[in-house]
Amino acid sequence: MKKELFKNTKRIVVKVGTSTLTNSDGTLNESLIKSLVAQICAIKNLGYEVILVTSGAVGAGMGRLEVSVKPKNIAQKQALAAVGQVALMHLYERVFWAYSRTIAQLLLTRADFDDRKRYLNARNVCNALLTQGIVPIINENDPVVADELKVGDNDTLSALVCGLTDADLLIILSDIDGLYTANPNSDKNAKLLNLVQDIDENIVKMAGGEGSKFGTGGMATKISAAKIATKNGTNMLIANGKTSDILTKIINGDELGTLFLAKNGVNSRKFWVAFGASKKGVLVVDEGAGEALKSGKSLLAVGIKKVVGEFERGFVVDICTAKNETIASGITNYSSDDIARILGLKSDEFEAILGHKTDDEIIHADNVVVKV
Repeated sequence: MKKELFKNTKRIVVKVGTSTLTNSDGTLNESLIKSLVAQICAIKNLGYEVILVTSGAVGAGMGRLEVSVKPKNIAQKQALAAVGQVALMHLYERVFWAYSRTIAQLLLTRADFDDRKRYLNARNVCNALLTQGIVPIINENDPVVADELKVGDNDTLSALVCGLTDADLLIILSDIDGLYTANPNSDKNAKLLNLVQDIDENIVKMAGGEGSKFGTGGMATKISAAKIATKNGTNMLIANGKTSDILTKIINGDELGTLFLAKNGVNSRKFWVAFGASKKGVLVVDEGAGEALKSGKSLLAVGIKKVVGEFERGFVVDICTAKNETIASGITNYSSDDIARILGLKSDEFEAILGHKTDDEIIHADNVVVKV
């Protein structure tokens, strides 16, 4: 089944975690990295485009500086990342060079996804690199980014990169074979799920536990990433990165790991609204407006009950019910001050109140993404 699903796959994002890239003491697992690069190059020789999202900078820094426990101090962690990033990229460059492949490094932050212009710049750069056969290697810019600007983990980052680049398949390589019905380390009856068609509450409950001392993500972050990737129309597979020739086997259709099936993808702009942009405020709507949004219609002022936060025209906001349930996100045509003055009114009353009318809709249907 997997081989049939991958038939139309062209662009692949491969995310490899810290626990896969490093040894138990935090030093880089060079033999595994060499194997990973060899597989990526073999896949590229088959005509696939590959983007690598790599963890391991902090872990590599711990190994290089002989630090046994990840520090809690932010500056110390960032210093480790700065040291480790050099070692990690130097190794990637040497190994890819052996296969006559050129790599490029992109260090991203939450702000690069939040700001529409920076988002499009990153998108254009990735497309230009892929067109030239170059392998983009992406990581979060840990040495300089503050907590409020962090994506947080590379599982989420890899899912966002899928939306950024319109990838067909996301492969997350971890230290576990996939999603189990229970913790396989403590429950002998735990079974590996090969296929997940819908990420419901039961699937979310199956995810749990923290990552290794070198990593930041556990299965929960991978499920969150699957929600993002599949919303974009990207199939996502979790597999064990230490399985021999894992990428080659996946592309050949072997029944390995857990495959999360893609949904009908939203376009790039709507993906950015849903997952890329930070939400600057909240519009609380009545039941009628909520139903209209769910049926694909625009948000009108007459259905808005309350404005929360301060924002300008063109910002992305969440849309909530009176029960504080987020039902959608969208790009607003009016500022928070203007909406506060015209909420509950019809569009033909806007000009008399504001002295102008930008649009009939507060948020047009083309700029609304309904939460599923």
